Amino acid sequence: MLQVATRRRSQPPPARFMFEALIDPYRQPARHWLELLESEIAPEIVRAEEPELVIWTSIWPDRPDAVIRFDIEAVGNSTMLRWTLFLDDPIPPEAEVVRMRKRLNTLINANLRFNFGQ
Repeated sequence: MLQVATRRRSQPPPARFMFEALIDPYRQPARHWLELLESEIAPEIVRAEEPELVIWTSIWPDRPDAVIRFDIEAVGNSTMLRWTLFLDDPIPPEAEVVRMRKRLNTLINANLRFNFGQ
């Protein structure tokens, strides 16, 4: 697997809440943040080590090889969260990688972040 994209950004909640949100994004219906497109599927958990690591399967049926890794680091009462996208060869064209990267950024650094009030 090759790393094709990664982003690191602070998130408002403590690490344990971030971990819970990533392992069960539908846990709180009032705080639903994983809004998938028609062309996407819900990820499954490949691995989870509380509170610092969550690995998802692909959200893209046309790229079942994709793996999304979340590294969760407690920073005081908040969290530093890094997501990393891995793909098998053949790596898609740059435009497709950019589309995937932007989609993950929207889900994690917008939807999830706003879910916690920022």
